[in-house]
Amino acid sequence: MKITSISAQARNPDRVNISIDGKYRFSLDISQITDLNVKVGRELGEEELAELEIESQFGKLYSRALEYCLMRPHSVREVRDYLYRKTLRTKYKNRQGIIIEKSGYSPALTERVLTKLQQKKYVDDEQFARWWVESRHIAKGASLRQLQAELQTKGVSGAIINQVLHESERNDSDELAKLIARKRAKYPDDQKLVQYLARQGFKYDDIKAALLDMSEQA
Repeated sequence: MKITSISAQARNPDRVNISIDGKYRFSLDISQITDLNVKVGRELGEEELAELEIESQFGKLYSRALEYCLMRPHSVREVRDYLYRKTLRTKYKNRQGIIIEKSGYSPALTERVLTKLQQKKYVDDEQFARWWVESRHIAKGASLRQLQAELQTKGVSGAIINQVLHESERNDSDELAKLIARKRAKYPDDQKLVQYLARQGFKYDDIKAALLDMSEQA
């Protein structure tokens, strides 16, 4: 079998179509062409062709996962969950209205993609945790306990969470002031306001002190 043509895709200029013996067989990212020594006239055995088709799938999945990561920072667990969904079989209708079932990517391929994303620092739990703490509820207010719980649900380790929260300039006193200012009109009764703030992860003593301080300033 021989590579007979390499042509740019109309919809995606970053990928090229590869034809084998005059027929389209698979596509690759432009960056993969040199790395995989793909060129017109190259003779391929069955094993080599199978390997190139795997690399085609890898390139597609990596590109999609990279787009997902660039939307906003993500934890390793979030990206792993995203990639897991890509391993599932999916159904869709073609132009003729016929339902087509499509196989998902292999778990081995998703692990390769995650590893490369981590190596390139597109996925990093410490960077993600810092972004989350510094951007989450900046104007609205959020307790350190709430931030800790949120990061835990994202799969960030306790050691990273503790380090990031320790180094952050955010503190519960300032966050309480933000939240009380926002919610005072909704909770004119102190007891109900205290209950609400406690549900947000603030300590009872800190809440009472914040309310007393604000009442003295009024």
